[in-house]
Amino acid sequence: MNIKKELLDNNYSLVASNGYHSSERGIKPVISKMNEDLYYFRDLIVADKLIGKASAMLLCLSGVKEVYTVTLSKAGQEIFEKYGIPYHYDELVEYIINRKGDGMCPMEMTVKHLDDLHEAYEALNRKLALLS
Repeated sequence: MNIKKELLDNNYSLVASNGYHSSERGIKPVISKMNEDLYYFRDLIVADKLIGKASAMLLCLSGVKEVYTVTLSKAGQEIFEKYGIPYHYDELVEYIINRKGDGMCPMEMTVKHLDDLHEAYEALNRKLALLS
């Protein structure tokens, strides 16, 4: 199974090597599964359309094996480098832009100054609760 091809051909937002796929936006496809099982992505290969520092921190905490993304932020790249996760991308950007297109993504902003993966997971869950 070529998960990169599956991601792009089906217009999913995320595809994992265990067959999981989602069309939800943002970090929801990752964090919703992690809220069921923190280590849901352990030893999986994940293809995601957009990965910033928030998604990168979540995937590293969950134990992802390898990642492909269409767009990766520099902060997300630094996280994968720090935790030794192999990653591939098509485009590297300074940061993930919010949906309005006028600033930084609120999830990326939430973890901008965080280094601890567990702290980031908790902060992102709190942020999502506030936005819901």
